[in-house]
Amino acid sequence: MIYYLLIIIAVTMFGGSFAFQDGYRKLRGSAFKVSQQYALTGGIGGLILLFIINGVSLKFTPFTVIMATVSSINGLLFGWCAFMALGKTNLSVFSLFSMLGGMVLPFLQGIIFYHEPLTLAKGICFVLIVVALLITVNKGDKNGGFIYYAGIFVFNGMSGVITKIFTSANFEKASATDYSIWATIVGIVISAVMLLTIFRRKQPEEKPQTLLSETLCVASGVLNKVANLLLVIALAHVDASVQYPMVTGGVMIISTVISLFSKNKPTIKQVISVGVAFIGLLALFLIPV
Repeated sequence: MIYYLLIIIAVTMFGGSFAFQDGYRKLRGSAFKVSQQYALTGGIGGLILLFIINGVSLKFTPFTVIMATVSSINGLLFGWCAFMALGKTNLSVFSLFSMLGGMVLPFLQGIIFYHEPLTLAKGICFVLIVVALLITVNKGDKNGGFIYYAGIFVFNGMSGVITKIFTSANFEKASATDYSIWATIVGIVISAVMLLTIFRRKQPEEKPQTLLSETLCVASGVLNKVANLLLVIALAHVDASVQYPMVTGGVMIISTVISLFSKNKPTIKQVISVGVAFIGLLALFLIPV
């Protein structure tokens, strides 16, 4: 039960992280340079807390660093697509595409490659969350940004796939916290290099940094890093085909609630879709098989 509680806490943190990220984007703009500044500043904030959680220590193994590097590159690509997508839709719709991708790929990976049982409860939950996404889709939501929606779908899904590979592999590896720290370090280095080389000049759509924007950035980064750490810990004890539907449905609900207090209110269709997703989560736990 403790690991399901960790997933619920992580879901709540993700909802807050997305909200802070959206606020940061509105203050700074959607330029790719800004997304790298977000990754750098938020990463440093998250790294400090992760080091404290890990007792100010860090273990090295080749497999851990390789997987952390792959995870970090995937995360940076997701971050850029997220910035672009958030400029074309509200937080609720963004979360639907993001979290559906985060559910589908790890779900299929667990069933196909790790022989996790495909139960009736899992099947009903999966189908209902897919239906929840389809309810929200129309031409107006896309607004020419389909490639970014596809990006957040794929890259957020690959985050779970990479984590599952790390937690399940038999290679010598460090702890979940060490893995999270290495991934954060790699992300910081990549962002710093890009900002010092490719993006040294100010971009036209880039808005100035402020105390509020950087506070939102650090808050988003800290919540995101800790939430991902909790998922890595839980995944060693919970099937991916259970964990990621929980994350998907949970973040959809949290993000929609947050959207109620923003300028971009969720539509009736989006509220209905969240209701469908919630029923799917109930099915996951209430159906015994």
